[in-house]
Amino acid sequence: MAIAETDLGVVNLDKLTYAGNLENLKAVERNERYRFVHGDICDRALVDGLIEEEKPEAIVHFAAESHVDRSILSPEPVIRTNLNGTFTMLEGARKHKAGRFVHVSTDEVYGSLEAPLEATEDFPLNPSSPYSASKAGSDLLVRSYFVTFKLPVVITRASNNYGPHHFPEKLIPLMITNAFDDRPLPVYGDGQQVRDWLYVDDHCRGILAVLRKGREGQIYNIGGNRSLPNLDVVRQVLALTGQPESLIQYVTDRPGHDRRYALSSEKLMRETGWAPAMDFETGLARTVAWYRANGEWVARVRSGAYREYYEKNYASRETVG
Repeated sequence: MAIAETDLGVVNLDKLTYAGNLENLKAVERNERYRFVHGDICDRALVDGLIEEEKPEAIVHFAAESHVDRSILSPEPVIRTNLNGTFTMLEGARKHKAGRFVHVSTDEVYGSLEAPLEATEDFPLNPSSPYSASKAGSDLLVRSYFVTFKLPVVITRASNNYGPHHFPEKLIPLMITNAFDDRPLPVYGDGQQVRDWLYVDDHCRGILAVLRKGREGQIYNIGGNRSLPNLDVVRQVLALTGQPESLIQYVTDRPGHDRRYALSSEKLMRETGWAPAMDFETGLARTVAWYRANGEWVARVRSGAYREYYEKNYASRETVG
């Protein structure tokens, strides 16, 4: 896609559920090439109107309910957003002939793999949780719009992200923030579940590479090339925060907990030239440093005060509805 980066404009459609934090976008909120729209991707009238008005050259579909534990406690929101919301976005793109549709998915759709296997894009889907099942279903739906309607779609499947501004319910930010507060660090089961870790900036570069160079109708894995047991990650966090391993608290494993995820990103690297740039040890140290320097941000997130930011900064602005 021949789009000059300096000419790009971005429209951000976000429902602002519990993890949506507009404070993270202060740096761009006044940029004339950026527009925020508060809304739900399941709202067909809103999505249709926005796509018709903006006539986007590309849609990058990040929106999802993404926390596995929450999907186990209450499956309905992940089904609604991840399946129905994706359907609404696809229909809007098809109806208004939007440009490339990049669907952001997850390595969890492949399910647990025995070592030393690494999933390539043609691996069978084998989801274990309501979350991963909803993402596998949305992947298939997106693929069907390419085959049936010739919508120019591309699918990405990434491994576990980490980095600054991460909502403190996922493993790494939860362990960091608990460690700073001398709270127990809960570890599921024996802590030997293996995950591949991808720094958030590397993931963003991977999505941009697919947006620009990916082939229509194709799937691209985006992995960090750094697989570690969860317990090793927790111990590295404790070392970086200067806290003792006695803070580790083993808890009952969650239902259906996959043992090992692993991705091959060879296809993406070969076709676009992308490669992960951040090694895990450096990325984790930077992440810990960011949380150390942004204790007020963490406090606002934990208290829910961050949700007041929308009312203070956006409620009086124009929205689409």
